[in-house]
Amino acid sequence: MIKKDSMFYRFAAYGFLKNLRFFEPFIILIFRAGGLSFLQIGLLYSIRDLTNNLMEIPTGVLADTFGRRRAMVLAFTSYILSFFIFYQFDDFSIYALAMVLFGLGEAFRSGTHKALILEYLKHQDMLDLKVSYYGRTRGASQLGSAFNSLIAAGLLFSTGNYRTMFLAATIPYLLDLFNLATYPKFLDGEIVTQRGTLWGQAKETFGDFTGLFRDGQAMRGILNSASFTALFKITKDYLQPILETFALGLPILLFVDDVKRSGVVVGVIYFFIYLLTSYASRHSDRASGRFGSLTSAINMTFLVGVGLLFIAGLTTWGERVVVSILVFLGFYVLQNLRKPMNVAYISDQISQRVMASGLSVEAQFTTILVAVFAPILGALADAFGVGLALAVLGAGTLMFYFFLRVREPQQA
Repeated sequence: MIKKDSMFYRFAAYGFLKNLRFFEPFIILIFRAGGLSFLQIGLLYSIRDLTNNLMEIPTGVLADTFGRRRAMVLAFTSYILSFFIFYQFDDFSIYALAMVLFGLGEAFRSGTHKALILEYLKHQDMLDLKVSYYGRTRGASQLGSAFNSLIAAGLLFSTGNYRTMFLAATIPYLLDLFNLATYPKFLDGEIVTQRGTLWGQAKETFGDFTGLFRDGQAMRGILNSASFTALFKITKDYLQPILETFALGLPILLFVDDVKRSGVVVGVIYFFIYLLTSYASRHSDRASGRFGSLTSAINMTFLVGVGLLFIAGLTTWGERVVVSILVFLGFYVLQNLRKPMNVAYISDQISQRVMASGLSVEAQFTTILVAVFAPILGALADAFGVGLALAVLGAGTLMFYFFLRVREPQQA
C-alpha cells in the first residue's frame, strides 16, 4: 500500500509545476509563426538534445557524487534563464542559445528526480511499489500538463501573443525551485562531504557507472526505453499543426483572429489528452499486470506504439484529421503507460548507488536519437508533408524491434 505522506505530495507537486510550460502546446506553431521551417525547428531540437547529450553523463555523476538536490536546483535555474531569452528575443540564432540553456537544464534534471524518488522508496522500504508509486507521481505531472493547456489557451486568447507564455512559465518554475531546494538531505543518497575524499567518491561512482555498458540486460532495457521515448519526443509536437488544421475547420469563434481561435481549440483538446495520460500513468501498474510480466508489457506496448505512429502518419497524409488526432491520443496514452514500466525495469538492473547515473544513460541515448532524427523528420516534413514523414519514421523504428526487445529481468 502506497503511503501518501508529505513527500508523496511534494514529489507530485514537482511534476505538476514542472509541466506548467505554457508555451509547450504551441511550440511548433510559435516557431512556424516566426518564419522557421520544419528543418530549422528540428535543428533547434537537435541543439537542445546535443547539449543534453554532452552534459548528461557529467551531470549524472555530479548528482550522485555531490547531491541530487543541488543538481535539480541548477536545472531549474537554467530553465528559467532560457525562458527569459525566448521571451525577450525572436531570432533563430538567439533561440539556439536558449535551447543550449534548456538542454543544460534537461541534463541536470533527467534521471535525477527519479533517483530521488527511488532513494525515498528505499528509505521507506517500499521499493516493491516503485511502478505504482512512480506512476502516480507521474500522473500528477500529466495533470499539470492538462491544466497547462487550459491556462496557455487562456493566456493566448487574452493576449494574442505567443511569447507571453515564456514569461508566465517562470512563475511555476520558481515555485518548483523552492520545493526542490527544501527536499530532505537524505534523498541525496551516499555522498561524501569531506574534501579529501570527494575525488575518490567521484571515481568510484564513475566506475560503477561505466560498468552499465558491460551489462547486456541493463543496456537492452535502457535502449528500449530510450528509443521509444525519443520517438515520442521527436513526433509529439507534430500533433499541433494537425490540431490547428482541425481547429480552423470548425465553425466556432469566427469573430476572433485565427491565432486566438486555434489556440483555444488546441488548448482544450490538449487538456483532455493530458487528463487521459494522467490516468494512464496512475494506473500503469494495472496495465503491466494484464500482460503477465513487466517484460511482456514493455515489448508489446513498444510494438503497439510504433504501429500507432505509423497509422497517425498515414491518416494525416490521407487528410483523415479526426482519425489522426484519435490515433495520436493513443500514442500519448501509451507513452505514459510505458514510462513507469521502463523506470522499474531499468532500476531492477542497476544498483541504487548509481541510480541517477544509470537513468541518465537512458536519457543520454534518448537525446542522441532525438538530435539525429529530429532534423531528418523536419526535412522530410518540409519535402513530403507531416503525414508521410511520421509514417516513414514509424516504419523505420519497427525494423529495429528485434534489437530493442527486453528479456526477463535479473535482480541487481
